[in-house]
Amino acid sequence: MRIRIDHSTSYRYQLPASHVVQYLRLSPSDTDDQHVRNWRIDVDADGKLRESRDSFGNRMHIFYADGAVTELNIHVTGIVDVEDSGGVVRGAFDPLPPSVFLRTTPLTTPDAAIRALADASRQDSPLETVHALNLAIFGALIFETGTTNTATSATDAFGNGRGVCQDFAHIFCSASRMLGIPARYVSGHLARSGAAARQDASHAWAEAYLPDLGWLAFDAANGICADQHYVRVAVGLDYLDAAPVRGARRGGGGEVMEVSVRAVEGQAQRQQ
Repeated sequence: MRIRIDHSTSYRYQLPASHVVQYLRLSPSDTDDQHVRNWRIDVDADGKLRESRDSFGNRMHIFYADGAVTELNIHVTGIVDVEDSGGVVRGAFDPLPPSVFLRTTPLTTPDAAIRALADASRQDSPLETVHALNLAIFGALIFETGTTNTATSATDAFGNGRGVCQDFAHIFCSASRMLGIPARYVSGHLARSGAAARQDASHAWAEAYLPDLGWLAFDAANGICADQHYVRVAVGLDYLDAAPVRGARRGGGGEVMEVSVRAVEGQAQRQQ
């Protein structure tokens, strides 16, 4: 499937902000089943944009503004071809061993309720266990925007019984790690059709590591494994490691951030 992505992030500062630095994990990498055909990042302020790889192997651009700004607009467009691999991630650049993803973080530390969820999901094999866990989380939470934010932990979201894709992914990582199965947070895009194609945030899901298969992608918010509708962009221990945009600044007062994402199926070019 060919997926076309249009992603905009806009900042408005109450006062001029100086020393603005933005860390952009917005660019997907090639894998055996995901091929980036073209990709472009535009920032409307004067400055420098430098590309590197972070410690998780994600492509990362760092933007350094030359002077003070009162607004900043980051626009990303691109085309990615994705094949359905049944959720198995093949050929990704993985500089870290899977055991790293057994670590807990403040956003993914389990409480008694998540431990009980994990224990109830145990099956005869790790593969059956993570499938059961994915469906258990899907059935336990209501997807509802506006009830959580980027600082909401897995325990708070699970206790409230509602959240967004980020929360479903955090809960999956928390419970999977408690079961001794490495799990990592994934940010990216889910291609949709019609009015649902325009979103106010990127999508998020999780990957669990199974020795016989490698990394397997689960979208607990939809109760499925990732397929050809998913564009994988960045991974980490939690949202903070894989956030599409994070930054720092000096001054500026209050800020307003707006995000607009559109990921749709596009027609592949006909081969001659």
